[in-house]
Amino acid sequence: MIPVAALWERMREELARVGELWAADLLFGRRDLAFTLLLVLVGVSVAMLLLRWALRRGGARNRIGVPALLGRTRGSWLGPARHLPLLCWVAGLPLFALALAEPYITLAEEEVSHPGRRIALLIDASSSMLAPFPASKLGAKAPNEAAFFTTVAAADAFIRQRKGGQYRDLVALIEFGDEAYVVTPFTTDYDNVLLSASLIGDWGEFMHFPNQGTTIGVAIDRATGLFRAFNFAEAAGNLMVIFSDGQDTQVQIGKTAVSDIMAQAIATKIPVYLIRTSRGKMLGEVVPDSIWKPAVESTGGRFYAAANENDVLKAIQDIDKRSPGSIRVKRYSTNQPRFAPFALAAVVAWTLALVLQLTLPFMRTFP
Repeated sequence: MIPVAALWERMREELARVGELWAADLLFGRRDLAFTLLLVLVGVSVAMLLLRWALRRGGARNRIGVPALLGRTRGSWLGPARHLPLLCWVAGLPLFALALAEPYITLAEEEVSHPGRRIALLIDASSSMLAPFPASKLGAKAPNEAAFFTTVAAADAFIRQRKGGQYRDLVALIEFGDEAYVVTPFTTDYDNVLLSASLIGDWGEFMHFPNQGTTIGVAIDRATGLFRAFNFAEAAGNLMVIFSDGQDTQVQIGKTAVSDIMAQAIATKIPVYLIRTSRGKMLGEVVPDSIWKPAVESTGGRFYAAANENDVLKAIQDIDKRSPGSIRVKRYSTNQPRFAPFALAAVVAWTLALVLQLTLPFMRTFP
């Protein structure tokens, strides 16, 4: 069953498009079908009127004239109102014909809003990610118990969770070590991102990854640059999720301090969530925790010290709950249908006619 709120939202969107129809150059895919339908309806209506006239004329021969028993009465001003159902029904006919003709515009650009976020997923592929991190659920199909494969499976689970919900996110995938590489730029195609995650989660691909160090600052800087490249830096609804063992004590990347990199994320309002996967290590038991916890939380995000699989799963659930949001995107189409406003108007007119007929007895008299 379609939720009432969703139905109302769809009706509101269609009504908002009515104003665009006056300025748009409408084309029709089934013009002949609509024209034929109107001809048939007009022909049937004329035939019914002729039949009614013939029946009345034939019945007049057998009638007997009698004097009027009552004087002339004054007509009610509500008399013409009995024609409203008929007028509503007639008004709906051309609207229905226009909808049936399949109107469309050849070029369309529209901005739509829907639940979701712009999410950059960053996966650590450094050599330290070979450390064991057993996961009976996440690592069921992994080649071994390395933390890297657990984090890839966690990213996969997070994407599937978003896909199975009401969201339509824009998701990007970045793999990093000493350098960061954009595997998949922002896309609404969840399956494409899932495929990319499965490819980097291959044992052979992991062993050929060229940069074996861990430089989280470089990954954050690359993700921030990706948001800028897509002109998302000034938009609301941005988010970074990092899967890493957190084995990075660098506070300076070349000539740029990590604090400056985080300041860029703060300036562009991109909260950073970091899931630190280190087997059996609670918060503070890994030296870099004292660096990255305040760093990521300064952006409005959160630091998760995951010591086991349950911690990872809880972190994924928490990030999903913290990321409802909505985003506005521009959508382009070469042939965009515009029949819905006409069909909606026809249904409203016919529904009004039916309601008037059923609720007001004096409107049940046909002229």
